[in-house]
Order: sequence, then C-alpha cells, then structure tokens
Amino acid sequence: MNFELTPKQIVKELDKYIIGQEDAKRSVAIALRNRYRRKKVASDLQDEIIPKNILMIGPTGVGKTEIARRLSNIAEAPFIKVEVTKFTEVGYMGRDVESMVRDLVESGIRMIKNKRMEKVEDEAYKMAEERILDVLLPKPDNKKRENPFNFLFNEQSETSQNNEDEDNYESLNQRRSRLKERLQNGELAEQMIEIEVEAKSSQMLEIFSGTGVEEMGVNFQDVFGNMFPTQKKKRKVTIKEAREIFKKEEAQKLIDMDQIHDEAIQMVEENGILFLDELDKISENDSQGSGPGVSREGVQRDILPIVEGSTVNTKYGSVKTDHILFIAAGAFHVSNPSDLIPELQGRFPIRVELNSLSRENFEQILLQPKNALTKQYSALLKTEGLDIEFTDNAIKEIADFAFRVNENTENIGARRLHTILEKLLDKISFEAPNMEKGKFVIDVEYVREQLSEIVEDRDLSKYIL
Repeated sequence: MNFELTPKQIVKELDKYIIGQEDAKRSVAIALRNRYRRKKVASDLQDEIIPKNILMIGPTGVGKTEIARRLSNIAEAPFIKVEVTKFTEVGYMGRDVESMVRDLVESGIRMIKNKRMEKVEDEAYKMAEERILDVLLPKPDNKKRENPFNFLFNEQSETSQNNEDEDNYESLNQRRSRLKERLQNGELAEQMIEIEVEAKSSQMLEIFSGTGVEEMGVNFQDVFGNMFPTQKKKRKVTIKEAREIFKKEEAQKLIDMDQIHDEAIQMVEENGILFLDELDKISENDSQGSGPGVSREGVQRDILPIVEGSTVNTKYGSVKTDHILFIAAGAFHVSNPSDLIPELQGRFPIRVELNSLSRENFEQILLQPKNALTKQYSALLKTEGLDIEFTDNAIKEIADFAFRVNENTENIGARRLHTILEKLLDKISFEAPNMEKGKFVIDVEYVREQLSEIVEDRDLSKYIL
C-alpha cells in the first residue's frame, strides 16, 4: 500500500488531475495519512481508531468523484463508487445496501488477482508456448514404451521397438526445438490453429433478487467441486491470440484463489474506500410522512450500521466495515446536510464545501491536468496525421463560453467542457481522414465561428450544449 506519502505529497499528486478544491484535497490527504499513522500505533489502541469519514458538498462537475477516485489510485486501495439512489430499504424491491460492501470485496479480489497474475506471467508464458507446440506438433503416445508390464512379453522385440521409439522421440524433440525457435521469433504469429478453450458458462444463479441475496448467488463449481468436468469448446485463432488465451489460463492455474480471497477481505477491511454519491437525494424530508420520503429515510437507516461498523456476509467470508473509509458527496442544493438523520450526520464528522468553477478554473482544466481534454483530443487527431494546436486566446474563449453556458443553463461544472469541445471539434473529427496532414491551429476566430451562434441563443444552447 502506498500510504507512506505525506499529506503534501498526496495533494501534489491530486493536483496533477484536479484543479482547485484545496480544502477537499487537504481533507482526503489527511484521512489517507491517518491510515498509515494508525498502523504505527500500538495494537491495543489500533482497533479503537476509526476513520474520520468525509462529506463533500458542492455542485456537480467540480471534482468530488474525481478526488475520491484518484485518492484510491494513489493509495492502491480497493475503491468503488455507488449511487445511493439505487438502494432501497429492506422490504422494498431494489438493491440491498450491503451489496456495496460485496462489490468492494470484488474490487479487492480483482486488484490482488491482477498483481499475482503479473508475477507468474513469465512462467505462464512458457507454459502457453508448450501448449501451442502440442497443438502444432503433438507428442507421441508413450504409454506402450513406458508400460511396466513389458517384461511379461517378448523382451527382445520390445527392446527393439523401444529403441525405435527412442529415435523417433529424439527426432521429434529436435523438430519441436526448431519450431519453438520460430515461435519465439514471431515467424508463426499470424498462422491459424484450432485450439480447445474452457467454455464460459454462467454458473451463478441469482436468487431472491432485491432482498439482499442477489450477490451471494450459488456457484455450482464451488458446491460440486470437480464432480463435473470443465466444458471445452474449439476455436480457430491465430497463434498470437492462442498464446494470450493459454497464458491467461495457465496463470489462473498458478495462483491460489483461496489465498487471494482471504487477502482481499483483509485489504478491504483495512484499506477499502467506499464513495457514496448523490447522498443529498436520500436526505430530502417529506413533511407528509408518506411517499418516497419514507423509503429515503429507510435507506439512511440501512446505510447507518455499515458506516458505523458492522459485519457483512459475502460468498468469500465475513467483512467488517469498522475501518473502511467512507466518502460521501452531494450537491445539497435542494436539501441540507442537516436533513440527514442525526445518527448518519454524526458518522461524517469532516465536511468540506467545494466551490463552483470560475473562468480561470476552466482555463486551467483545459491545459494543466495530465489528462486534460485538449491533450486527449490532440492525441486522438494525431492518429489521423493532424497536429492540433490551441492558441492561448482560443483556450480563454472556450473557457468563457463554458462558463457562460453554465450560468445561463444548468450548471454542470467541468462536464460542460466535454460538450463544448465536442461541438467545437465536430467538423474536424468528421473530416480528419480526408484533410491535409500537418499542423492545424485552432484560434479564437475558429472558436467563435463554431460556437458563438449556439452560445448566444439560449434555447439552442439548452438543446445542443
């Protein structure tokens, strides 16, 4: 786990992808560092130190989800984002809140499994090559040559036959060596072969969907073990594709899934991050005491024990949620955090307000992050031989357009830049394969030509942008 980073270093990493929102970055950086500090504390006090969960308040598109997602990448920790609006309280049709913990365990298993498979990749690669050689040049059946009851038959004829088999076997080994060399040099990469692969059959059965048991399922392979043989099917693929298929199958055989499950549960319990989005949507009070408000409060009460710390049963084992870090977020433009039930409010002691984005923020978002939209579009169009360049004034104009549209219509934050840039580059993206290769400068005149009419017409902006 990458927890030894200092809060300043964590913020610096977050700055590579998220513009502004310094308070939110500081809060999550401290929360992550506290996990490292907790591991240094004496064991008798370690269990008593629980994470300080964070509630991020701010309009859509200002970076709430991105902060949590990037934090999990920095920490190399299991992370999932859930929309709390898809959950219903027990007794109603819908997803059970405990399913989010099961999803987090699945995330942890994928993380550890991928790392383990990377470790055995070299060995799996060699085994995959041997399987390809077996398809191209099968080994002879050696049962007769190795029969322990040979002494019961004519010893002389058997010895002669064995010598002949040995010669054939040596000749075959030489041919396999030459074939292996060609295989490793890539000479046979595009040759088609027929291979047998494991048939992917759905062994999971959803039962009592909507009552909390749907994720548990019934894995018949686990229940019956190897009672039923694995189904195989034949496929015609290139040797290059066959190598990848065999490599994955062999890597799967080389790792211990039971051990991975145990490690994943431990990693989720100690380092898991659960992001609860749209929390404000279940906090609206219903003064009539009936209708959807009842279900919303029920969801809050179902979430409460998980955030407080409880044990959730999964098909891989029991998971304690005491030390999972919960980060909740919501716009809270209709309701307030105080509309949440008091018990749930108390479980999110750190509250951070994220600011709406300014024109300057939009300019920075277009240029500074490692994954800035202008960099993405430039890379995409470069594949067509076009070298796209945005002038400084063009960037300012795009930022200004995005800011104005957000003010005049629905404020969707930085997501507005996606719609603006997509419309701006629509013509170039369509004509790129037929355009003259080379440099293409997008200046302020081009931006105004493509966008001014849409931005100035409010009704048109709502429809197109």
